[in-house]
Amino acid sequence: MKTQIVSVDNLSAKEQSYTQAVDLLEAGETVAFPTETVYGLGAVATNEVAVRKIFEAKGRPQDNPLIVHIGEKNDLDSFTMNIPELAKECMDAFWPGALTLILPLKPNTLAVNVTAGLNTVGVRMPEHPVALELLRRLKRPVAAPSANRSGKPSPTQAVHVLHDLDGKIPLIVDGGATGIGLESTVLDVSTDIPTILRPGGVTREMLEKVIGPVNETKLTDQVEAPRAPGMKYAHYAPDAPVYLIEAYIEEVQKAVKSIHNDNKKVALIASDSYSECPADYFFTLGKENQLEDAAHLLYEALRKCDESDADLVLVPAFPKQGVGNAIMNRLEKAAKGNWFNLD
Repeated sequence: MKTQIVSVDNLSAKEQSYTQAVDLLEAGETVAFPTETVYGLGAVATNEVAVRKIFEAKGRPQDNPLIVHIGEKNDLDSFTMNIPELAKECMDAFWPGALTLILPLKPNTLAVNVTAGLNTVGVRMPEHPVALELLRRLKRPVAAPSANRSGKPSPTQAVHVLHDLDGKIPLIVDGGATGIGLESTVLDVSTDIPTILRPGGVTREMLEKVIGPVNETKLTDQVEAPRAPGMKYAHYAPDAPVYLIEAYIEEVQKAVKSIHNDNKKVALIASDSYSECPADYFFTLGKENQLEDAAHLLYEALRKCDESDADLVLVPAFPKQGVGNAIMNRLEKAAKGNWFNLD
């Protein structure tokens, strides 16, 4: 299969690109497209054969549910039911946007491989002009996880998608670099107190201003099928092993020296304040305490590690507050919970 990249920036090509993407989706194919978080790999959510192509292209475990993307709120009527009032308040406040809501699934509506057999489904309305235009032209719900090989850093540029999925999907719609850079927050509103299953750009603090108290799950390796993406398997990892380290320059310098003493090369992913550390490779996450910038740059930095010959990757930890919570969620998964030990 030849993978084609089309642009929607050029007015002369825009109409043809959208038409091509819609036609492919309607024909049961997969299409990669940008959202405000990361690039997604989409298929019509009612077509089980089409959805299976997502899993095949990504090498994704079949018990990992997919998020369904919609272009209009009334699209929910065809596949959800009994939507809680709290969920409607969240939609009013955060849609379109980087918030996925776990909603009751109307039986016999979506392909069973979208929800991994659960009686709920994660849904969001993306806040990206290309994604919204595509969804509104198609007028069907689209299942779309991140458009990367399963377990690798999510793509924030079309070239990242091509690197991972070239020859495995027919089309990538290039809408430029994504904005937020981390996947959406996933909120389960079926519990007595709404629970964040995956932190993201819409933070717990933002949610609590709208709907009151919100719980948050911890990282889990549970055996049963996860209720949302990003809950079960190792994610976001480059080829070299990733280690977290306490965010003190002196500690990082000692760690780099220790790694060099073992005749190994190290890549450091950190804010600019660490740029003078003697790592073999340094990939910036922006200025100190600019968490939104760090989130935006994280996946690109992890991907750049694969272009180096580093033996391991060090990342100073972030404070678990606001977007820092989402950053640490991704880093803890990339590192498989491993912290660098100087002892």
